[in-house]
Amino acid sequence: MGIQERKEREKERRRQQIMVAAKRIFANKGFGRATMEDIANEAELSPGTLYLYFRSKDELCVSLSLRVLEYLLIRMEHLNDDKQLTPFEKIVQLKKALLDVYEFDPSILTNLFYLQSNDTINALSPELKAEIDKLSGTALGKISSIFEKAIEEGTCMDWSPEGLAKTIWSTFYGIVLWEKGTTGSEPDVVQLGPLVDRAFQVFERGIRR
Repeated sequence: MGIQERKEREKERRRQQIMVAAKRIFANKGFGRATMEDIANEAELSPGTLYLYFRSKDELCVSLSLRVLEYLLIRMEHLNDDKQLTPFEKIVQLKKALLDVYEFDPSILTNLFYLQSNDTINALSPELKAEIDKLSGTALGKISSIFEKAIEEGTCMDWSPEGLAKTIWSTFYGIVLWEKGTTGSEPDVVQLGPLVDRAFQVFERGIRR
């Protein structure tokens, strides 16, 4: 192994060390109360070292959210490819798929929603923002594809598939943030499930032909 490769591996190892520490701190203290100093102490590093890898706490949180968005994309791909479900049955299954994604990492996904809602995400490094936009956009495209096939089948109202995908995603997004604001902490799936179920039932009835 060459010197440069060894340096790159060490850099990635340190980056992962910081992210693991941040995940623990966010889970224990909450995103709002956590500080970069807390994360540095957990990672057994100096605060200055953290800033060599991440420009801010927000950037750290969004970097952690990449895994959640990757899981979202995988979940939407699997739902799209399921040959045992009709197109409209896939729409009905969207609520379970989104709850599965939420359960994958409630804290990080909720914090990502919060950062997106207050426009903080636009202050991220261009590379990280581009990666978030790419994953989010591809996943939204997969959801749009589900609606498009249901429209072609004649079981869904002939509206914009992309608009329907954005509506269902923003409904889920809004419920999560509302519950977070009401309770002060990330709601568990047991709390969230009935609210998402009712909202999706209303949506499904409105678009069914």
